Amino acid sequence: MALIEEDFHAGAFLASEANGTRSRRAITVASGQTLKAGAVLGKVETLDEVTRTADAGNTGDGAMTLAEPAAADGAAAGDYRVLCIEPASNAGTFAVFDPAGVQIGTATVAVAFDGQVKFTIADGATDFVAGDGFTVTVANEGETWTELDPDATDGSEVAAGLLYAPVDATDAALPGVAVVREAEVKSACLVWPAGITDAQKAAALAELEFLGVFAR
Repeated sequence: MALIEEDFHAGAFLASEANGTRSRRAITVASGQTLKAGAVLGKVETLDEVTRTADAGNTGDGAMTLAEPAAADGAAAGDYRVLCIEPASNAGTFAVFDPAGVQIGTATVAVAFDGQVKFTIADGATDFVAGDGFTVTVANEGETWTELDPDATDGSEVAAGLLYAPVDATDAALPGVAVVREAEVKSACLVWPAGITDAQKAAALAELEFLGVFAR
């Protein structure tokens, strides 16, 4: 007689969660996937537009030119600050900060900066002074959720939640629900991508713990 194997039902991986629906959020599951309840998810942000603005009080009059594309895959949406920290004649060094205020590198006048955002600051007729700056704004058009992919570089390599109920998005992106905060979950009921290593699982579980989702 053939054996019939039943998948976990919606929410079966949960040991506890916050009152109401505070632990959950509505998501869009990217097309081309069939995912089970308890699937470990990554999130991919779709970047809509990148713009740059020179600070109104700048002494230096060099211009910033954005590269094409002007942001890397997985770049966070928001305002990146680029501030002069080492003035120099016909040159200068700028610190680059992400939207959370974390320094992610330094840029040099006339040298392309290739990081989460991508640009070149040109030398002008008047040199930059300390504190001169630019803002690079990365607008977020939206986001889709996909099965965790530890080898990706588009954001889906970071564990961002767990799928509450199965979703068959084979033919088109579909709505779903993810558990993303204030929850305890059963390790044995989590669904991992094929081929994931123990080290990659440990990294993903640590990322979930940072969000407040703890595996027991």
